[in-house]
Amino acid sequence: MTHTVRDRTKLLHRVRRIRGQLEAVERALENEGSPFRILQTVAASRGALNSLMAEIIEGHVRLHLLDPTQPPTGEQREAAGELIDIVRAFLR
Repeated sequence: MTHTVRDRTKLLHRVRRIRGQLEAVERALENEGSPFRILQTVAASRGALNSLMAEIIEGHVRLHLLDPTQPPTGEQREAAGELIDIVRAFLR
């Protein structure tokens, strides 16, 4: 089973929150809302989307790049952790 199937409910909740944020941007633009509020909501939406991407990548690394049937070696665990940290830093 893949991590996206296992974590489907949690991931879908996050997507729905992101959709709500983007709909708020749309409403604000339609209603000529404050540029500050619009930019703030766009930034929050971007952060939420990046966080979702990082979570999916992390699950992929842990369940598909490392062999889930065997405990990873210290070197594998460290390499996976470093890759995940780099991705998360990049997506900030």
